[in-house]
Amino acid sequence: MSFISNKKNVRSNLKSIRPICCLALFVPALISGCTMVGPDYTKVRPESPQNWEARMEKGLQATRPKQENLSRWWTVFNDPVLTRLEEKAVKGNLDLKSALSRLRQARIRRGITRSDLYPGLDAGGRVQRQQTSESMPSAYGGKEQDYYLGQFDSSWELDLFGGIRRSVQTAQAELEASQANLNDVLTSLMAEVALNYIEVRTFQHRLAITRENIETQEKTYELNSSRYEAGLVDELAVQQSLRNLERTRSQVSSLENGLIAAKNRLSVLLGLSPGALETELTPVKTIPQIPPRVAVGIPAEAMRRRPDIRNAERRLAAQTSRIGAATAELYPRFHLFGTIGLEALDASSDFFDAKSQFWNIGPGISWNIFHGRALRLNIDLQTEKQKEALIAYKSAVLHAREEIEDALTAYAKEQMREQSLEKAVDAAQRTEFLARDRYKAGLIDFYNVLDAQRSLLELEDELTRSRGQVASSLARLYKALGGGWQFYGRPLEHADHIGNVENLAYTP
Repeated sequence: MSFISNKKNVRSNLKSIRPICCLALFVPALISGCTMVGPDYTKVRPESPQNWEARMEKGLQATRPKQENLSRWWTVFNDPVLTRLEEKAVKGNLDLKSALSRLRQARIRRGITRSDLYPGLDAGGRVQRQQTSESMPSAYGGKEQDYYLGQFDSSWELDLFGGIRRSVQTAQAELEASQANLNDVLTSLMAEVALNYIEVRTFQHRLAITRENIETQEKTYELNSSRYEAGLVDELAVQQSLRNLERTRSQVSSLENGLIAAKNRLSVLLGLSPGALETELTPVKTIPQIPPRVAVGIPAEAMRRRPDIRNAERRLAAQTSRIGAATAELYPRFHLFGTIGLEALDASSDFFDAKSQFWNIGPGISWNIFHGRALRLNIDLQTEKQKEALIAYKSAVLHAREEIEDALTAYAKEQMREQSLEKAVDAAQRTEFLARDRYKAGLIDFYNVLDAQRSLLELEDELTRSRGQVASSLARLYKALGGGWQFYGRPLEHADHIGNVENLAYTP
């Protein structure tokens, strides 16, 4: 009889739960058909002219760059040391690790926001000893008794006006903005490593030129000292040659300081302690050589490629969704609440009996009717923030255009300057040789030799700096074009940790 009674109770409970199941199936379909309040985001695209303002000269070509050349642009320098340093930077740079952490946080926040679309289920229980009032008209009045309770509580907000879905849109757009930010950090990192590496090689060559000039000036000083002792020249020539020699020697300390600072900066970019790259960078290598041709594409392609513009566009999308979430606060919120559990005064015999079961289910509503215009003011606030985000997007586009145009011009013009300096150095070397030769023959004053040597050192130093600047201008140009993140960007997004580069690399 007990089994038959329990079976009847189960059937009775199933009949009462059947409408709940039907409602659970109907509600998602109802929600999917509801219109979300607030503005829908319309994707904006950067307005770009058909052609660059800068002239396509000195190897620049307005043709579409090859994907592999753009995604690993540092390989165009054909420098194995630079390539190794770029790979080490991806594994060790702390700014990149921080950006990757922010991306993962954004993904987690999106998951948290999406969970609001689904029902929530909580469990609870209570055991307590209690005494009822003696004035209670009950058989238990004034007696001590135990109380046992175990229950599951469920709640579900029906997103009829799209407030939660707008929040999910916001979280998704912020996630995509974080991805773009990671790509932007990666783009800057690749360029910074190349720029500091080029600076190291430039300082090394400037030091080598300075030391060569010191050797030449030492010989001139020794010559003048010998001629002075022989009575062929006066002391003025000796002191002038010594002044020239020591002036050149004084430049060595400044150049060594710049070289050490560039090496230390490069080490920190790789997430290493200063001085960690001393062994790898001590052998003097040539300043990276530029390729004969550089394809830059058209403005529209570069604008779409740049991660900072993508970041600004996604921030605008997120802010647009926030207007909808704020607008939804004007409308009522509908909820489904339900509870099922067991309740008894005797745990040993009654608690798990079918008679101890209880449940309830029903809808609920809440509505923010009056909050001193705070809700509408919040809509106005989010709308104004959207305008600010749109301005920030337009500003990002303008600054991107400026950066690319400047980089194109600097790359071409610095090559022209380098060519002129090469001719000037050739002339200065010939001038210095002729001046020394004629001075030895007693045909000219020593002042002409001093002037020739000083001019030669200055021009050789300028030429070396110009060669480094040409290579640096190319690195800045590739950064401005949005190159460098494509090779590592997506694998980094899904990496549990920044580890072996070989496991992260892919060919787009």
